[in-house]
Amino acid sequence: MSAQPPSLARRLVPLAVIAAAAVAAYVAFGRGAISLEALVRHRAAIDAFVAQHRALAVLAYVGIYAAAVSLSLPGAAFLTMTGGFLFGLATGAAAAVIGATAGATVIFLVARTALGEPLLKHAGARATQLAQGFRADAFSYLLFLRLVPAFPFFLVNLVPAFAGVRLSTFVAATALGIIPGALVYAFAGTGLDSVIAAQKTSYDACLAAGRANCSLSFNAGNVLTPELIGALIALGLLALVPALVKRLRARVAS
Repeated sequence: MSAQPPSLARRLVPLAVIAAAAVAAYVAFGRGAISLEALVRHRAAIDAFVAQHRALAVLAYVGIYAAAVSLSLPGAAFLTMTGGFLFGLATGAAAAVIGATAGATVIFLVARTALGEPLLKHAGARATQLAQGFRADAFSYLLFLRLVPAFPFFLVNLVPAFAGVRLSTFVAATALGIIPGALVYAFAGTGLDSVIAAQKTSYDACLAAGRANCSLSFNAGNVLTPELIGALIALGLLALVPALVKRLRARVAS
């Protein structure tokens, strides 16, 4: 007697757990949990821990990054910069790529198990055909979606899950597509010390003036200049070339 497939309610349990954890984390830590102000506030303790336990600090950073991505918490760009600031360009970027890929994979697996297979079964022939087309060139499409910063990271975790993309393809395209942005933000993080010093000076001056709205802030989005965005889009379009060539060859053959 064959085993019965899990009911929809059982499939949704992991997704519900992730959603509840995300809400709880957001309420507990707030929007400023991953920010320049939080880094400055705990900098002495963080620096001491990194100096004494560097390997453990890198592992902890990867775990924090994976948790932030899997729970869709804001501040991933600044978290990548923090990796460059704490560990240097190579180690910081590598740790960010591993953490982001791990967190994205968690969401991908949960979404595919909970919703991907049931949706494809009931979405109709047209949706199934589109999913098959996506799967046929999944690596190129995923690489494009990862490279171009116009697409929300969490959304790119869900689309492949609904299309039934293979896990190995998802992980490889995600890791490779994250690398350029991770290098950019980690490199910016290596110069974060001067930013912190300037922000701290302004913050102290604000407090000395008796103002009530003093805060430390830094917009990580400023790192993405128009030239850099253009370069990432160009890389994304380049990633689509194999898929386009494949389709042209198929048309010629037919």
